[in-house]
Amino acid sequence: MAAQGFQGYSPQTVRFFAELARYNNKTWFDEHRQVYESQVQAPSRDLVVDLGRLLGTLSRGVQADPRVNKSLFRINRDTRFSKDKTPYKEHLGLWWWEGPGGRMECPGFYFQLQPPQVMLAVGMHCFPDKLLPAFREAAADPRRGPALAKAVGQVQQAGYQVGGEHFQRVPRGYAADHPRAELLKYNGLYAWREAEIPPQFYTAELPDWCLPHYRAMLPIHKWLLALVRQAAV
Repeated sequence: MAAQGFQGYSPQTVRFFAELARYNNKTWFDEHRQVYESQVQAPSRDLVVDLGRLLGTLSRGVQADPRVNKSLFRINRDTRFSKDKTPYKEHLGLWWWEGPGGRMECPGFYFQLQPPQVMLAVGMHCFPDKLLPAFREAAADPRRGPALAKAVGQVQQAGYQVGGEHFQRVPRGYAADHPRAELLKYNGLYAWREAEIPPQFYTAELPDWCLPHYRAMLPIHKWLLALVRQAAV
């Protein structure tokens, strides 16, 4: 009987992306498409399902959809407006999201392989235009703002990096000396940690290895989830 569920990636998974970084062209990819489908896509679909089930224990509404352009990011790059015309992304990206609206309009949990590292992240890399004013209002709010600062502090104290600052100045309408002035400069909010590829990457234990990291970054996810839900009302 065939094994059920995620059983780990293979060394071929890592080798595929290491070589793609050297030979990023359609001819090479077409010659290695079977490796991509069997050693990258197939186990990734299983990981989406199994890790999604665990993430559901942290936050009940997490969406895990093992399709391309859902939880699996496309490997093809959008080169229309880029000077870099290499056709393929040199990393694997997986995404579990939660909240109303589209998958990229919600906070979520991210997994990335880019040899020799993996990266785990939580949050929203860039707010949709309609959400940015709501974020600023919440960051400045006397109740929700301190909750935001607390969530960021908890995640940082746990040893994770927090990012999202984009603007050089506090936005118009807010005091330059506002107690959360730095957060008001953000146009996204996310936490992440990079690590060398762990031994668990090659085993069924990878979801269990990931879960404590996502749990440690959960305060940011929960704060953003409340934000997008309130903004959708």
